[in-house]
Amino acid sequence: MPDPTGEEDWLALTDEIKRNASDLEKCVEVVECYKRAITIEPCSIKIWLAYCEWFWSLYEKCQTTKTGWSEEELELGKEIFNIETALDVWQQGAHATKYRLNDSHELWNRWISIELENLSESTDEGKIKHIRGLFIDRLQIPHATWDDTSQMFSSFLTKYSESTWEATMIEITKIAKEAKEIFRRREQFESKLKKAEESGSAEAVKTQILDYLSWEQNQALKKNKKGTLTKYIILCVTLFERALTSTQLTIDPTLWEDYIVFLLNTKSDHFNNELPSILSICHRGTTHCPWSGALWARYILCAEMEPLPFASIERIKHAATNTRELDRDGMNDVILFYIAWCGYLKRRTMIEGATDEDHDLAEMGLPTALEDVTQWGIRRLGKSWKGDPYFRIETILIENLTERLALEEARGLWQGLVATHADSYDFWYQYYQWEMIVRDSKKPPTLATAVLATALRHKALDWPEKMMEVYVKHCNNHENATVVLEAINMVHRVAKGVIKRREREAAMYQAEFVNPGAEADCISNQEDQESVSERNKRKRENDEIESTSKKKKTIDQATLQEKNLKRDRENTTVIVTNLPPEVTQTKVKNYFKDYAHINSLILKTEIDNKSSLALIELRTREDVQSALLKDKKYFGDRQISVIPAIGLTLYVTNFPPTADDNYFQKLFKDCGEILSIRWPSVKYRTSRRFVYITFRTLRGAEAAVQLNGLSLGDIYKLYVAYSNPNIKKDREGATAESREIHVTNLDTSLNEEDVKKTFSKYGTVQKVNILKKLSGKSKGAAFIVFETKEEASAALELDKTKLKSSVLSVEISKERNFKPIATIVNKDSKAIGIDNDTMKSPQTDLENFNTILAESKAPTSSEIAKRTITLLNIPDTINDARIRLLCSSFGEITRLVLRPDHQGAIIEFSNSISAGKSILGLENYEILPGQRLKTGTLKDLFADKNTDKTKFGQSKKLPTRLMQPAASIRRPTAPGSVKQGKKKALTQFKSSSINTENTVFSKSNDVGEDKSKKQMSNADFKALISSGK
Repeated sequence: MPDPTGEEDWLALTDEIKRNASDLEKCVEVVECYKRAITIEPCSIKIWLAYCEWFWSLYEKCQTTKTGWSEEELELGKEIFNIETALDVWQQGAHATKYRLNDSHELWNRWISIELENLSESTDEGKIKHIRGLFIDRLQIPHATWDDTSQMFSSFLTKYSESTWEATMIEITKIAKEAKEIFRRREQFESKLKKAEESGSAEAVKTQILDYLSWEQNQALKKNKKGTLTKYIILCVTLFERALTSTQLTIDPTLWEDYIVFLLNTKSDHFNNELPSILSICHRGTTHCPWSGALWARYILCAEMEPLPFASIERIKHAATNTRELDRDGMNDVILFYIAWCGYLKRRTMIEGATDEDHDLAEMGLPTALEDVTQWGIRRLGKSWKGDPYFRIETILIENLTERLALEEARGLWQGLVATHADSYDFWYQYYQWEMIVRDSKKPPTLATAVLATALRHKALDWPEKMMEVYVKHCNNHENATVVLEAINMVHRVAKGVIKRREREAAMYQAEFVNPGAEADCISNQEDQESVSERNKRKRENDEIESTSKKKKTIDQATLQEKNLKRDRENTTVIVTNLPPEVTQTKVKNYFKDYAHINSLILKTEIDNKSSLALIELRTREDVQSALLKDKKYFGDRQISVIPAIGLTLYVTNFPPTADDNYFQKLFKDCGEILSIRWPSVKYRTSRRFVYITFRTLRGAEAAVQLNGLSLGDIYKLYVAYSNPNIKKDREGATAESREIHVTNLDTSLNEEDVKKTFSKYGTVQKVNILKKLSGKSKGAAFIVFETKEEASAALELDKTKLKSSVLSVEISKERNFKPIATIVNKDSKAIGIDNDTMKSPQTDLENFNTILAESKAPTSSEIAKRTITLLNIPDTINDARIRLLCSSFGEITRLVLRPDHQGAIIEFSNSISAGKSILGLENYEILPGQRLKTGTLKDLFADKNTDKTKFGQSKKLPTRLMQPAASIRRPTAPGSVKQGKKKALTQFKSSSINTENTVFSKSNDVGEDKSKKQMSNADFKALISSGK
């Protein structure tokens, strides 16, 4: 894991580690973390103060027996965290921060108070002399609280050396004069900087400290009368450190370059021990700004200048190419770095005593570097990448090839650049110069002449006038008369074209100057936007005023609408990245519990298994703002990222009903990574078919929206849009558009054609659907769809009119939001039907069963039970189409009834063998991650139960038995058993067609049944049912 950057990030990391520092080993880890921090941020007063306080607290802890450590740990702790080491840490911190004029006193005062406290416990002449020296050294260093320090020293002398007080204070006044003058000259800058910091404006702080730095650099570079650099260099270095540690400039690559340049310009043996090494600054700069190619290039050059061995510089090269941010601002930074690397490889071959290995490294490394940059550019920009516009890496490679006398290979590189640089005068002129350098001086420069002639043939050349001048001059100096004449003729012809081209360009410029319409439009649009922005600003201000008012009448409609939203997932969700791979939901919830209320949380391990990601839905938008405070903070030893997930969630509908998560993963695979697919509950409306998909990036969501309107077959045309809880999509379809009428009390002898003929006089009838019983006989009701709403309204005239023997009842069909049952019936099925628009209990179905059997030659209940299964634990986000697709692999389905209100389904197969296979295949089947199906009885399905969605799929434990219950055995029905009649079948169905724990099959034979029992008649059975027995 990379180290943090900036003092705030380091402090956050150490604070996180300290939370778990309960034993000695963990405490030492915190110390090591502080040491790494001061290596990267050596002048940070906050880090040093925190480090010193932590080390001192460990020393104090080891002096007691209430540490919670073992005796062995305690003894070892006393050795590590002793008084000498602790005071040495304070001294190191004071020395590192002593030239921070504004706040160095914070650490020094704390340190001197500890020293004085130790002195008071055991007065010793050596300690008095030591502390006296500390005061004298401190008073010679400029700092903001010099007077307070002087007063402390005066009190110290009064108490411990009163006889020397007057002489010492006079001496201090003399030797501290320069320090006080130094601070006086900088006091105005410190005052302005302090006011900017108190204002809370990061931009104001940046402006003030840059002005301060500019002035300080001028002071530092001034030379005194002896011609040597002054000691102000150290003050300037400290100010650079302050800017690069305690402000937002820590990620400003330009300031890091300024710092490096300053150190290079002020290099002096006298101050070398006081100043940081240039390589350390380069390392810190590239750590803070890994996207800066210029900083990486300086790092390479400074390492070469040091000089470091090849292996060390190669490690720098690998560190640069392995960072993911080098191309953050484009390919120029990548090119700048590779120029430095290639230059280093080439220079190794030029030094005195260069070995064959140096030449081999350049021969292999330079073409590889060029290829790496090319591939990087294509990967980053695609086909639009045309290479470095200044062909700098190619020039280095050409120079190396020239030195190795590989002229044809070098010439091939020049010719290869023509395709992308043919319009550049600079390119052609450098190509020409190279040909002149490598030519045979005893022969005419034919190839160089050809380069100039080829350049002039390109009509889009950016400086043709200069190229014509060079061409003629070259031919006059190096070619014979024939070639000179050809050159003059060519220039004469090209010049005419150039004149016309310049005239066209001048006309275009003149037209733009005379009619600056585009610019005016741009200004107008900008003014409009500013006007709209100002109106929006005023509106927001008014809204804020109204929202604070206690009068309900002043609350605007938008505020009411926002208040009435139950959940606003699109605006109350955050994405947390770089969590530990083994993190749990509990740990994440505990981490954010003091900042926000979590509604839901999804954890996902990254592809590389090195970290995890969390998608967290919070309760309110205010919670989001609180959660964002954790951005760049530490979760354990990991610096996490917290960003709002606004604009990442899409609303998708009009897809095949059998679509599942895998379907959408494949559909949107080219758009980007999908974090979450959220399905709606079909518990109260089984026809719902839409989904919410959350992408990881805005680019992915944008790409997915482009698929809106995609044809998914003959029927479905995909609808994709950004999810917005404030916008409710209008329902579509005949019922929603009031184009469908419901006709009841219809004569049962009428068919679809008869009904269509009757109603077509009022308009175009698109569809007629007569509801039928299992026997195929009409139920006396129908739904009729017209082409327009007006035609359907006109058809209401037939209400209360007589058609054949029945008086019709006609009304506009009403859409029902409550539809908890979905039924799929095969047309050839003889199964019991359940009206899709009516919710019935099993008891109601039993009451109608006898009537249905009487009207058709339906199979007996025993036969139906044998081929029917009941599925339990079906999530309420799974529709009937997906259940049918799942079950159809076991055999033909006759009838399927989905009951999401009871989290189950009843499936009737065409034969009992398919039903048996499905039980074996679907028992404990994982339909969703962590949610497994069960098979059971109708009694289990319709039992009342309260479902906890957070624990869905965790079925109740069955009572423990000593023996496994025997599975039901299906035997062929005995000959003549059909004669038992309908009463026997009904008795079996009512008593329980399911009599085992693991199957829904009823027994074919009633074993143990009293055969002497008198069989009930049809009338007896009806009486029994009606009495409720």
